[in-house]
Amino acid sequence: MRQDVNKALVALYIPAGQYAEAWDPAALRLELFRIYGLELPAEEWAKEEGIADEEILHRITEATDRLFAEKAASFPPEVFKLAEKRVLLETLDQLWKDHLLSLDHLRQGINLRAYAQRDPLNEYKQEAFGLFEHMLNHLREVVVQRLARLQIRIELTDEIMKLKPQQVMSESHPDPDAIGGFDQFKLPPGQPMRPQPAQTLKMNVNPEDRVATDPASWGKVGRNEACPCGSGRKYKHCHGTLA
Repeated sequence: MRQDVNKALVALYIPAGQYAEAWDPAALRLELFRIYGLELPAEEWAKEEGIADEEILHRITEATDRLFAEKAASFPPEVFKLAEKRVLLETLDQLWKDHLLSLDHLRQGINLRAYAQRDPLNEYKQEAFGLFEHMLNHLREVVVQRLARLQIRIELTDEIMKLKPQQVMSESHPDPDAIGGFDQFKLPPGQPMRPQPAQTLKMNVNPEDRVATDPASWGKVGRNEACPCGSGRKYKHCHGTLA
């Protein structure tokens, strides 16, 4: 997904076969910062003699690969893989719901195309396919952006503190639903934040021990449970939804 995002950005702002005057390296730099939080000298690169879009793509790929390698190295492999899986699945779930809503809106007005002597069925198929392509492209960008700015907050329990280091990860729950909602993964809107050292995740908490104003005290919350914040809604429709 990261490679596809990088290729799309370079193709848009540094189009192949075009003179450097037609490039927009400033916009490319801003997009790279928006997605990755990286300040890359795209404008300086574009001024280099004989540079082409392939070389700029190669430099961007190296920088983004290095960013993700450093992030992955900051956590135990099992923790980061779980985070990647959770971000991907929850983002896909959100965007798929938005896609179905867009198809409903398209279906409601598609019959009007008949007034323009167009076949509504063919028009619907073409536009629905375009919406699906847009959803896939948006999915790649959103997943990459959230992972690039991901911060995993990990809490230690007294029981875990007593374990030996090699036992810590074996005590973690392998189920993706073991992490009680997406707000366990903080996505700061500005500069990427350094994650805290990872040990293990605090899982099960008695409902009566949860403090409504302190999400850190909630532990694992089932998606269909009432949200501990006291809103009256299910957790998946309240604090368990994507930010």
